[in-house]
Amino acid sequence: MKRSLSGIQPSGVLHIGNYFGAIKQFVEMQDDYEGLYFLANYHALTSAPKGEDLKKNTIGVILDYLALGLDPKKSTLFLQSDVPEHTELSWILANVTPMGLIERAHSYKDKVAKGIKPNMGLFTYPVLMAADILIYDADVVPVGKDQKQHLEITRDIATKFNETYEKEIFKLPEPKIVESVAIVPGTNGDKMSKSYGNVINMFASKKEVKKQIMSVVTDSTPLEEPKNPDNNVTQLYSLFATPEEVEVLKEKFRAGNFGYGHAKNELLDKFMDYFAPYRAKREELVNNMDYVYDILKEGAEKARKIAGAKLEIVRDTVGLLKRS
Repeated sequence: MKRSLSGIQPSGVLHIGNYFGAIKQFVEMQDDYEGLYFLANYHALTSAPKGEDLKKNTIGVILDYLALGLDPKKSTLFLQSDVPEHTELSWILANVTPMGLIERAHSYKDKVAKGIKPNMGLFTYPVLMAADILIYDADVVPVGKDQKQHLEITRDIATKFNETYEKEIFKLPEPKIVESVAIVPGTNGDKMSKSYGNVINMFASKKEVKKQIMSVVTDSTPLEEPKNPDNNVTQLYSLFATPEEVEVLKEKFRAGNFGYGHAKNELLDKFMDYFAPYRAKREELVNNMDYVYDILKEGAEKARKIAGAKLEIVRDTVGLLKRS
């Protein structure tokens, strides 16, 4: 069975962009792939969060993963920080990674351009990401379009290492991108992202979800006039509705006498219906945290067996003496 791997930063509350762009695919892949899914809490340090916030967000994300359908009997769930082999391999890979390769990473440039304070962790993020992937010999990596370049960098680093040591040590992973939902629009029409504050959260209170949905940016076309059916509200509605239901909504926009407020209320109803069972499951998990911690412990043990075996091969290849 091929191996799938992906990580997500617990840098805030997860939103529907995370779900449709990634987590939904993880769940659907569970029967066809050996899945390893981790919380990238080392990566989250690039934004220098407060310690208590990072701990809270980490627990929140694992609860979300489990509530949304990731099954610990089928997939391995763990914390990046529970597998120190990631950071050791990152240092080894850094020594074969050309500076120019990292300098071309657009994610770093984009984040700095949007006002995120730069630091070396943010700059070298692609090297740690490469270690995350390569240490497990992942066959496929589900990613959004914004992370595709990072996976290409991972492949470049693997190739450089293999060429440097004249051995095929690392497998070259392939991206898995679901084009239709690779980029989920945020409330302002741009890509949905915690960093940009344009999200709709799956497990917020109904009052908060309604506030977020009502903030979706629309134009100022009067109520009675026809409207562009392919607007931000319709794009979000299509995530939850059938094609037939989407077409009905579009017809309402074309006909006029149908406002964006009406459409947003329909979107809210669809949202609440869709996530109702997941929200109930999450409440059950909150009341059984020992079970959640056991899953993380068992996941880390499984992950370390795989990562440790790979790292021993790497250490021998680069000439590090074997541990006593």
